[in-house]
Amino acid sequence: MSKLSYIEFIQIPTIEDLRGNLAFVQNDILPFELKRVYYLFDVPSTAFRGGHSHINQHEILIALSGSFDVILNDGNEKKSFLLNKPNIGLHIPKGIWRELENFSSGAVCLVLASDVFEEEDYIRDYNEFLNSK
Repeated sequence: MSKLSYIEFIQIPTIEDLRGNLAFVQNDILPFELKRVYYLFDVPSTAFRGGHSHINQHEILIALSGSFDVILNDGNEKKSFLLNKPNIGLHIPKGIWRELENFSSGAVCLVLASDVFEEEDYIRDYNEFLNSK
């Protein structure tokens, strides 16, 4: 079975209010303990982000604003996901190659990570990624 069949969307709890909605993330809704938060912004529409996989780290990507495509690859199968809702996260487990593209104007990608930044956890060469499978 493909590892991509385990990719899941995470519903972020939301409080709806006429003055504006509120979404909140707590460790009890995540499939891992949150250790790091970062975000991508001002990404040109023609730019690509990602282009790596993680050996141990899991991530959840959320489109806080705008939209972008996330292309995931487990070494056998490739799938594309459109992220465009600030209350829906895409859980990417370890060992999945990811590429982000087609950023809309003003798009912001929030990343919730299961670990602190460690360069040793990244596989940045696609052929090395394929060899690790």
